This record gives sequence, C-alpha cells and structure tokens, in this order.
Amino acid sequence: MSLEQLYIRKFGMAPDGIVRLTPAGSNRQYFRLNGSKTVIGVIGTSVDENEAFIYLGSHFKKLGLPVPEILAVSSDRLSYLQEDLGDVSLFSVKENVGLLKSAMERLPDFQFAGSKDLDFSRCFPVADFDRQSVLWDLYYFKYCFLNPSHVSYREDLLEREFQLMAERLSRNPHGTFMYRDFQSRNVMIKDDKPFFIDFQGGRRGPFEYDVVSFLWQAKAAFPKVLKDELIDVYLKAVAKYVEVDTERFKSALKEFVLLRTLQVLGAYGFRGKFERKSHFLQSIPYALANLEDLLDTPCENYPYLNRILRELIAHEKEMSVSVKKVSDIVSSLTVTVTSFSYKKGIPEDTSGNGGGFVFDCRAMENPGRYAEYKTLTGLDKPVIDFLESRGEIQQFLEHCYALVDPSVQCYDSRGFTSLMVNFGCTGGQHRSVYSAQHLAEHIKKRFPNVTVHLIHREQNIDVIL
Repeated sequence: MSLEQLYIRKFGMAPDGIVRLTPAGSNRQYFRLNGSKTVIGVIGTSVDENEAFIYLGSHFKKLGLPVPEILAVSSDRLSYLQEDLGDVSLFSVKENVGLLKSAMERLPDFQFAGSKDLDFSRCFPVADFDRQSVLWDLYYFKYCFLNPSHVSYREDLLEREFQLMAERLSRNPHGTFMYRDFQSRNVMIKDDKPFFIDFQGGRRGPFEYDVVSFLWQAKAAFPKVLKDELIDVYLKAVAKYVEVDTERFKSALKEFVLLRTLQVLGAYGFRGKFERKSHFLQSIPYALANLEDLLDTPCENYPYLNRILRELIAHEKEMSVSVKKVSDIVSSLTVTVTSFSYKKGIPEDTSGNGGGFVFDCRAMENPGRYAEYKTLTGLDKPVIDFLESRGEIQQFLEHCYALVDPSVQCYDSRGFTSLMVNFGCTGGQHRSVYSAQHLAEHIKKRFPNVTVHLIHREQNIDVIL
C-alpha cells in the first residue's frame, strides 16, 4: 500500500501533495503529506524495524511521553503515518541551553519509567545490549574504520581488550531502557518543548550509554563546561528513580565515551568511506577530535587499544593534509549535476560563467504515471528496475557521457572552475533523478580529483561526492 492510499484510508481523501524529506543515515524514507491533516509518512525496508518503532512509540505514548503519535500502518507493515513534529531539531538550536536541559531532564523518563511493562523481546534487532552487542560495535569500528586506514595491529592483543570492554560495559543492574541513538538530531522542538523520535533501535541496556550518545555527539561539539552542567541536570532527574553515586557515575562515563566514539567512527567509516555519503565524511574529524580529547586521560583498562588509537589519529591527520594538498594542486574544477522539474524552470547558473548542458529526459516512459511509483524517486530500487528494464535510459546516458566527458577533461586541463550539467523531466522526481545520480557517480569514478556537486533540486538533496 502506498503512502497516498494509506492517507486516503485514514482521512477519507487524498493528500494535496507529497514531499520527500532529506534522507538521514538509515535506508528509511521520509515524506511530508500535506492536506486536511499534515503528517509524516515513513517507508522502511525492514518489517521488524518498523514493528519495533510502532510498538515502542505506542508504549511511550500511553505513558504520556513526548513521542509522535502513530496514525496509520499499512497491512504489510512496511509503511506508516505518524504525527508531524515540524522541521526544527534540537541540533539546529543547540545553542539554546534551556532546551538541552529539557531534553536531558526527560531522558530518565524513557529509561526508567519507559522500561516498566515493556516487552523487550519486541525490540530491534535484539532485546539486550549484552556482551555480543558491545562486540558488534567494536567490530564495526575495526572493520569499517580501523582496517581501511591500514594502521597495523596485533589481532590477539586488540581482541583481548575488546572482550574486557564487552564484559565491563554490558552490565545493567537496573534493567533500564537504552534509547541507543539518543542525540540532538533525534529530538524535535515543537511549541518550545522536546519531542523524541528514532528510538526504533532501543533495547534494554545501561543508562550511561544514552548520556554519552547525547553529550559526545560528534558534530554537536559541546564544550566541557556545558557537558558537566548537563550531566548534573541529568543526575538530578535520575534521582527520582534511583540513587546514583555521582563520582562513580562520572568515572564510568569515560569508558562509555570510548565505546560510543568507536561505534560512531565505524558508522562514519561505513556510510562515508564505503557509501560515499558526504555528511558522514564531514563528521569524521569531529569524532576524531572527541577521541583525541579522551586519550589525554585514557582509560587505563585498555593500554594496547589506546596506543593503536593514537596511531590511527596521527594517520588520519596525515592523510587529511595529504588529500587537501593533492586536491588543491590537481583540480580546481567543480562539476554541478542537477535534476529538476521543467515546471519549475531550468536551474540557474550561480557561477556566472554560463554554459554547460541541459538534457531532456521526458522522451522516456514516465514511472510517475503508475500509482506504485508516485511516492518514490529515481533513487529507489523499484523505479530503478522500472527504468532499466526498458533499456532506453542506459542508451540515453551513454550519449550523455560521450558529450560530457570531453568537456570535463578539457575544463579540468585548462584550469576552469565550474561546469553545469542538468537533467530535467516532468516532475524532477524519477527519470531526471536517476540520470543525474548516474552521471554524477560516473564523473566521480572517471575523474576522481574533480569535485562533483550533486543536487536533486525537487527532492531537497544537496551533496558533494
């Protein structure tokens, strides 16, 4: 069932419009459906993950906790509608200390009150943050960040300390709910109050983990004095549920900071270095800065890991400088590739140079004419399969490559700074998106030292490859 059909089933009429929202780190797709009632539509790839969010959201809502209301769920459980909390995340207003404190004050309500009568067997992907879960996080870091860096290490010594960390950090004597990805991007601000989203990865686990996830979020870059202030706010809020030894709590946080930072680097490595998502690549230096600060007073239980991490930081700094120098020397060219809707006009050349290419994709069959593709884009597999099964779009793009490649090579060799390539179709959603995405990836692969600026204008996607 499409989001449009789900909306009709819930509200008795079709939405006035459906706008795709900027994607985040997961494969879940988010849309805003406007009409008699404005809601957020979600399309997931995992029924189990969706079920976890729906169950946890309903559970928290019954307890009066500030989460979005689940409004409708499709019969196949792959899509659902939820309350629209707006566009303002706590991250975007993180200078507002009052809102940061409000979020920290509410966190224990999820962890302690939220765990009451909670069926943890319905959590995704596991019920508990146990030894194996800690090791998964550590291996994520090892395989997706440490190994690609080519910093050498002894497997046996590193594994010994990983096992020790897994033993120490999987203890949860209070049986609390662990939000897992508690960070300012997952807190929305509505009517000057925090509302909490993206808790589908939550499970039973130590409450210290969530404090670290929030305060040591890489790009938030909270200063130490603010972290200490927010920790005190949190501890006062926790006191209504359990007595906490303040000094012991603060001491234990350091090991959780280490674990969370390694897990985050693993995610940034996978999403950034493997999937080439620029947002995650840009976040790596912030996470490394957190790690470097932590190593000023390292966790004494992990001497070998501390040594390897120092070598890793030194290596990443060297590579960062090296890459910058090479890119400065080799190429100053940026190729801007844009998908657009002809109804809204051809994209403006902001460089002032003029020229470039505009390719019309409207001669190819339009997936938008079919109900099952209306809410999808040229980035989604069903649409990709639809276009590629006909064969015409591959032939179209081969002609585009033959025209664009010589210009990129010429512009680069002559020291030019900008080239535009635009793909238009009726709605700027299917054929043009597919074409722009493929040309951008083609250019980046063939001319790796050229900067590729990819814009899917009507989808509000703007990335550097």
